[in-house]
Amino acid sequence: MTIEWRYTVQQELGVLSLAGFLGADALGRFTGAVGWAVARGTGPVVLDLSRLRGWSTGGQRAVSEAAHRLRAAGRSLELAAIPAEGSLAATGDDPVIPVHCDLDAAFAAHLDAGAEQRAWRSDAWPSE
Repeated sequence: MTIEWRYTVQQELGVLSLAGFLGADALGRFTGAVGWAVARGTGPVVLDLSRLRGWSTGGQRAVSEAAHRLRAAGRSLELAAIPAEGSLAATGDDPVIPVHCDLDAAFAAHLDAGAEQRAWRSDAWPSE
């Protein structure tokens, strides 16, 4: 099984939402979604994990690599609603990744993130 993704830009705040399981078979798709986000924004990216059923160690490492990729592009990564099995396993050279309990808390941390402006998603993104 792979993941589905949706990327939304709200003013300068990008939200990359994932659904499914972030495991070995989903890493290529996740990397592509991060590339989409890097190419289509300028501000911080919140990785919304509220629809993610879980993540493997490799999936967690891919999130850390995404933080490095965004940092190299002059942007930052934040997490919202991490899976129940725990926090992100960071290494000493990983950038600090703020963690919010949910997407509303992430938006509250960026008070100027207004109404939705643009959105993209993979074909099988779950309906609201």
